[in-house]
Formats: sequence, structure tokens, C-alpha cells
Amino acid sequence: MKIMRPAGAIGIVASAALVLGACGSDPASKPASTGAAAAPSGAADVVCGGKNPLSAEGSSAQKTAIDIFVQQYAAKCAGQKVNYNPSGSGAGIKQFNANQVDFAGSDSPLKSGEEADKAKARCASDAWNLPLVIGPVAIAYKVSGVDKLTLTPEVTAKIFNGGITKWNDPAIKALKGNESVNLPDKPIQVISRTDESGTTDNFQKYLKAASKGAWTQGDGKKFNGGVGNGAEKSNGVASAVKATDGAITYVESSFAKDGLNAALIDSGSGGVELTAANVAKSLDAAKFKKEGSNDLALDLESIYSSNVAGAYPVILATYEIVCSKYADAEVAKAVKAFLNVAATDGQKPLSDKGYVPIPQSLQDKVLTAVKAIA
Repeated sequence: MKIMRPAGAIGIVASAALVLGACGSDPASKPASTGAAAAPSGAADVVCGGKNPLSAEGSSAQKTAIDIFVQQYAAKCAGQKVNYNPSGSGAGIKQFNANQVDFAGSDSPLKSGEEADKAKARCASDAWNLPLVIGPVAIAYKVSGVDKLTLTPEVTAKIFNGGITKWNDPAIKALKGNESVNLPDKPIQVISRTDESGTTDNFQKYLKAASKGAWTQGDGKKFNGGVGNGAEKSNGVASAVKATDGAITYVESSFAKDGLNAALIDSGSGGVELTAANVAKSLDAAKFKKEGSNDLALDLESIYSSNVAGAYPVILATYEIVCSKYADAEVAKAVKAFLNVAATDGQKPLSDKGYVPIPQSLQDKVLTAVKAIA
């Protein structure tokens, strides 16, 4: 089993790519493949004003979506701005809990226990997780001559924990859809996130829920597979895979383009392509961790472990973490205005950037929660 080491040690990531990742450059113009889901209806009903600019920090996966939200916010509320730093989910939550930013972006909800307790102490009220960006996670790879590949959760788990180390391993070749694929006798180069990431957390939760015991490394914002090489942020891992024939990673679909392919996922009903329409099928089964609450953290385990025909199961929900009650009324006013725009006008352009607009039922719940922020 290879020991995980920084990507820089083998020279596969150029510093320019890391700079782009830190700056949150536009990752995509289209999803990994075709297929669309309808955006929710409704236009923003906004009371403009309040603190300007707002400050926020967190998920790099949602940076392009945040850029869209900010543009729509400025169009609705002239002169209003949001300064967003795509430092990663872990860093964003830490800054929010330290009262350094007005809201945080995270690819996973606040963890119960110390993390949630610190958020509640910072707010002097409950902190809410509001899902505003739904992003499919691609199992993205670069293997010369292999343009189509099917993976099961079990095989995926074994790749990412070192149980399978060659592309022509019989376990990969035997999967339905791979029978005629010319898989090379080449080492698999696993690339993972080195920074704390909600994408990592969601991916590991998927492996834990769906791999029938093949993944025993648990979950969390740090990659636990123990193999391969690391790179920072979404742009970093995508750039690393593009630079390495035989590499594979997990990354938001909006980054799985320009030289990368996204594997089809077979959860038991055949290989499912990563499309917005196939992701929407998975969202129909979503439940909330706290039913009847304005804390809208999704319980995604039922999606990860499901075997719904034609449903793509590897998704993440990116949250805006906010105070249910802010100490400063001007902050609350601006946060509410921004979130109202993000949940309505801001959803419409998302499908062109590789995201999936939140469905109408979820939009209604988000708007109810936003209205309740004080």
C-alpha cells in the first residue's frame, strides 16, 4: 500500500493551478455530460440594504455558484456586495465560528458536538445549514484509450483504499460495461484532497454507505484512504489528474472536464451516467436530519446506499451556514436579502455550470428558513 504524500513531491501540480484553485476560477461551462433538471420557479422577493459588503468563506466547490449568486444579488440590490474566500469548508466553518465572517459555505453540514456547539455560541442562537447548491461528485479519471468506464461502490472503495492498484485488475475488468474496454497494465494513481473538504467527507460517506463493507476507513473532511497523492482544493486535484495518465480522483462534476472522464456508477441496476437529470432522480429520495426544523441539513445516506434505476448517487449539498439570529440587525438584513436571491434568481443559471438547481420543494423550505432569520 502506498503512503499518501503531497502532490508537490512528485511534481504533478503546477503552482499556477493551485493559485487558480485558491482564487476560485470558473471551473466549467457545462456539466460532465448532458441532461438537465428544471430550475425551481419564483423570483426573489428581497428587502435590500444592511451591511455592505457581507463577508463569507468556505467551500471551493461552490465558488462558481456563489459568483452567480453575487451577480444576481447586485442586480437585485444595486451596490450590494459579498466578499467570498474559497478557502475550503473546514476553514470556512472555523472562521464563522470565530465570528470572522457573516456566513460560511460548507460541503457538509455542521457536525453535532463541538463544531455545532461553537457555532451556536458564536451566534448566541441556533446555527442553520441551508442547502443552496447541489453538486454531483464525479469519480474522474485520466487513462489513455479509456473513454468510458463503469465502477461499482465496492470497486471504487478498493481503489481509494489501496485494495486495487492496477487498472487491468480483474475486479475492474469484470464489471458490466467494462468487458470490451482495453484497460492497461498501469498503476492506479489516486489523487485526494489535502485540505479539509466537505467533498472528501461526502465521498467517504458514500463509500461507507454503499460499498458493502469494502470501505472501513470512515468519513470526515480529511481523506482516510491512506494511499496516493494529495492536492489542494477542487482545481488542484483536477489539475493533478489531468497531468497524470492513470490517475483518478473524486471532484465536483463542474471540474471533470477538459481531458477528464467521469465514471459511470453501477449501484446494482447498471451503469448510470453523471447527468443533471440522473442526479435529480436521486434527490427525490432526500430526507432531512431534523424534520420540521429550519435547519435543513440533508440526510444523504439514503441516496448514497440506494439502488434507484437511473439515479446517480454520488452527490453533495453545499450549505450556507448562518445564524438563526444575528447580534447585528444590519448583518441579518443583508444575509436575508442575499439568501433570498440565491434561492430564487440565483438558481436559474446553475445548470449551465455543472450544478443542479434545488427542486421546488426544497426551495420552499429554504425560503421559509430565510424569512425566519432575525
